[in-house]
Amino acid sequence: MVKAVLREAEDKMKKTSEVFRKELASLKAGRATPALLDKIAVDYYGTPTPINQLSNLSVPEPRLLVIQPWDKSSLPSIEKAILKSDLGITPASDGTVLRLNVPQLTTERRKELVKQLNKKAEEARVAVRNERREANEATKRLKKDGKISEDDEKRAETDIQKLTDRYIREVDQTLAAKEKEVMEV
Repeated sequence: MVKAVLREAEDKMKKTSEVFRKELASLKAGRATPALLDKIAVDYYGTPTPINQLSNLSVPEPRLLVIQPWDKSSLPSIEKAILKSDLGITPASDGTVLRLNVPQLTTERRKELVKQLNKKAEEARVAVRNERREANEATKRLKKDGKISEDDEKRAETDIQKLTDRYIREVDQTLAAKEKEVMEV
């Protein structure tokens, strides 16, 4: 019973950490990466479709992202979706591929990005702590129902705290790496 509570808490904390990592990957850090386009959906025959399912994405240079659609007729739709997005990058089209030139970040923009990163990290930490609270409440219910002893409850709380510390440390390490990448000139 306690193991099930721990397993569920760990699964939820791991998912929180993964979601945080994906959110950071989609933030523009002055470097071209296919993850920049993850949140952009293209209207492809009436269906919102992610760009990476419509084309081949490549990064030939650190500041250049090339989008080569498999279906050439989707090129205008992809271009329109990128222009509508909050990326702030104007794609250059030559009729067969789109080129996204990722501009150099200004110092002011870098500091703004770091603030956003810290806000997202705090949201992830709060989510991990909420999972800890839920797991602790579940072990308290088990003890109250007489399914586990007081010693088992204390052991479970210690294990839950270790999990919490581990995933908060993971969030902090991910944040530190992304901050370093953003502040790199």
